[in-house]
Amino acid sequence: MVALQVAPLRQFLADFTRLVQEPHGQTEILAQGSALLEKLVSTDGWLPEDTAQPHAEHYQQYLLYADPLSRFSVVSFVWGPGQKTPVHDHRVWGLIGMLRGGETSQNYVRHSDGSLHPEGAAVTLQPGNVEKIAPDLLDIHQVSNLYDDRVSVSIHVYGGNIGAVSRAVYLPDGTEKAFISGYSNSYIPNIWDLSKENTHV
Repeated sequence: MVALQVAPLRQFLADFTRLVQEPHGQTEILAQGSALLEKLVSTDGWLPEDTAQPHAEHYQQYLLYADPLSRFSVVSFVWGPGQKTPVHDHRVWGLIGMLRGGETSQNYVRHSDGSLHPEGAAVTLQPGNVEKIAPDLLDIHQVSNLYDDRVSVSIHVYGGNIGAVSRAVYLPDGTEKAFISGYSNSYIPNIWDLSKENTHV
């Protein structure tokens, strides 16, 4: 059995903390943050097993880290075969990095009558790919596991504690239903135990 190597995740968190400490605007955070996330998801073997477990009926959203000042959070999304989200928004900026498997993201826009309709072709993410989202861009979308026969895992970074952000899911007529997602895990994995691994952050 290969030992878990969480040093890449710890390094990512240190680098991202340094990024949000600087007086950058959203555009620069998304640009630099994309490069950091792309580096993280370009390798595997660092995600704690407990945060990569699918559920038979719905996708899972596991918290990996929440900045104590709510400047950003990092979560793993775990998709069982064929699973998908409802159409929803975020209301904060975000980055989505594909770690395992694949997923599709279909953007939606609101028409003049208030109804929602797909905008453009669905975006497909494969391992190593990163997508950006932001409230002033296309913030409403639906995400699906690309595969009907396997689990997929993506890593998301948001500009807030996403599990506590009041957001909305949408019906086809554009009707909003408020929700706060919370997280699937009842405890947070200890990724800071350095006793078995040397690392510098």
